Amino acid sequence: MSRLIAYHELPTGQRLELRQGDLTEEAVDAIVNAANARLQHGGGVAAALARKGGPVVQQQSDRWLADNGPIEHEHPAVTSGGNLPCRFLIHAVGPVWGEGQEERKLAATVRTALETADRLGATSLALPAISSGIFGFPPERAAPVLLEQVETTLLAMPDSHLQVVRLVLLEPGVLSAFLAVWQQCWAKEGNPQ
Repeated sequence: MSRLIAYHELPTGQRLELRQGDLTEEAVDAIVNAANARLQHGGGVAAALARKGGPVVQQQSDRWLADNGPIEHEHPAVTSGGNLPCRFLIHAVGPVWGEGQEERKLAATVRTALETADRLGATSLALPAISSGIFGFPPERAAPVLLEQVETTLLAMPDSHLQVVRLVLLEPGVLSAFLAVWQQCWAKEGNPQ
């Protein structure tokens, strides 16, 4: 189980949490996988989720790809969670650093992942620092985009099924970058440390 670092309660009653831990261990309705457009889960977060989820994750991903083609920033794919402690995996492709318009693309990826979770009826969602790993998006640049987009999307969906969104980070450097931005946004709120 992940360790709660901080949380932010929205006026809508929804809650955003910053946690340190293993995303593959999160018992939530849906987990966001930081995927590539071809849904080949060979490295980073995607490989860890596919390994723990079992062969069904790649099989369903291959079927999705055959039926729908490559995924885009604004069109995530959905599979079951397989052996993961979630019902759904939402495969969202974030931008590769250096391809241009990275902030806009990351915001779109986060927004559509949350909207997809709501359409699936998920009340809880866990996500990684999308694009901040092998896609090279600097965490200190990704953090404000990701955090602002989660808050903005939840506020725009006050009647959403989604009640809890967990940002689950394992790598200390990424966590540190996100915590610094978090404290700038919500310094006096919900810090259990």
